[in-house]
Amino acid sequence: MTTVLIEQQDDRRLAIQLPSLHEMTDDEFFEFCQVNRDLRIERTAEGEIIVMPPTGGETGNRNAKFAVQLGGWSDRDGTGEVFDSSTGFKLPNGAERSPDAAWVSHSRLALLTAEQKRKFIPLCPDFVLELRSPTDRLASTQAE
Repeated sequence: MTTVLIEQQDDRRLAIQLPSLHEMTDDEFFEFCQVNRDLRIERTAEGEIIVMPPTGGETGNRNAKFAVQLGGWSDRDGTGEVFDSSTGFKLPNGAERSPDAAWVSHSRLALLTAEQKRKFIPLCPDFVLELRSPTDRLASTQAE
């Protein structure tokens, strides 16, 4: 068995086969991400690892402005917490994703253990903001 590593480049992905004795467990994938903190890494529901390049200046600026606005709204609303693009979420389909910004209600966060909150959060956020780059294909972004 091999682990598939996909590197996102512009509007295409480059798949790299990494020999492996087994598919990475959730804990092994979390550790892999911690060891490679300088990379933005996600995993699909099929276990494919995606390494994404840094954003350009325009996209980074838009991401920051949206995160600030979402944070301000969340502070005023008081019913949940905002997470930035470096936060990983373990989705119900098994994928680990890091949206540009996300919001989760306090009531749902209260159901998680301290350990679950320290690692990739095992739930789908209540609200997700994902900015699509000009090179991203809408259909593939929606599918992920």
